[in-house]
Amino acid sequence: MVASSGEFRRVFASFDKDGDGRISAAELRLCMKAAIGDEMSDEDLEAIMASADTDGDGLLDEEEFVRLAQEMEAGQEEEKCRWLKEAFRMYEMEGRECMTPLSLKLMLSKLGCHQDIGECQAMICRFDLDGDGVLSFDEFKTMMLG
Repeated sequence: MVASSGEFRRVFASFDKDGDGRISAAELRLCMKAAIGDEMSDEDLEAIMASADTDGDGLLDEEEFVRLAQEMEAGQEEEKCRWLKEAFRMYEMEGRECMTPLSLKLMLSKLGCHQDIGECQAMICRFDLDGDGVLSFDEFKTMMLG
């Protein structure tokens, strides 16, 4: 899910605890803990602050924070796409760059789930947006991300 800059601005306001229009390293630490569910090391926090603090004042203003949040979200989307491409390669038919009912049947069998070819065709049909009987990467991505 891609957040809008308005959503990031609302997040900024909620983490700007003292309301001064800037986020300190301490406030960013709380923000990152809420976002990733874990404490950040001092080194990681300093690196993020240094990369995002474009005016060098040691604080993140709203624009710097929004830019940082957008960059972090884009990185998460890229990682998700890489993972999906790896998963797709497991199912695609050699050299065809698509998932066929046969390639789906073979992979499911390897995973211990035995389906007949008709069941595999039905599974593919639900997400086969162009009606060619196979799944392209984009169709697979739609299926996986719902």
